[in-house]
Amino acid sequence: MNFDDPRLTAVGLLAEVHAGLMGRFQPVLSAAGLSEIDFETVIRLARSPRQSLRMSDLAAQTGLSTSGVTRVVDRLEREGLVIREACASDRRASYAVLTDAGRERLESVLPQHLRDIDDCLTGLLDSDELAAFLDSLRKIRDVVRPCATAGAHGLMEAPTRP
Repeated sequence: MNFDDPRLTAVGLLAEVHAGLMGRFQPVLSAAGLSEIDFETVIRLARSPRQSLRMSDLAAQTGLSTSGVTRVVDRLEREGLVIREACASDRRASYAVLTDAGRERLESVLPQHLRDIDDCLTGLLDSDELAAFLDSLRKIRDVVRPCATAGAHGLMEAPTRP
C-alpha cells in the first residue's frame, strides 16, 4: 500500500484548505451574526435570479435536507434576512427570498470577506491559474454535487407576492 498516493494527497490538501479558509472566514461572519450555513444560504439567494430560490432548490444547492433548510430559513426569517413566498403555480412549493435587510447584512460583510478570499486564495493565483482552478473546481463539483446549481439557471416562475 502506498500511503503517499497522490489521490490521498489531493483529498487531504482539499480538506486542509477548506478547514483553513473556514477558520479565516468565521470571525468576519460571526461578527455579522452569520454562521457558515447562514452565509451560504443568503449568498446563494443573492446570486440567484430574483434573489430567490424554491426551498427544494435551496436544499439541493446547500446540501441540506428539506428539514435542515427549513430550520435555516426559519432562523433567517426570524432575523428578517429572508422571507418565504408561495409559488404561484404549485401550492406545495415555496420560495426563500432575500430581504432588503438580508442584502444589507451581506453588503456589510462582503468587503472584508472578499479581502480575506483575496489574501488567502484568489490573490495567490495569477489570472490564468485562477481560471484553470475555477474550471477544475467546477468539473469536480459537477460530479460530487450535481445539484449545487439547482434552480439558479433558466426560467423560473416568480413567487407570489402577498
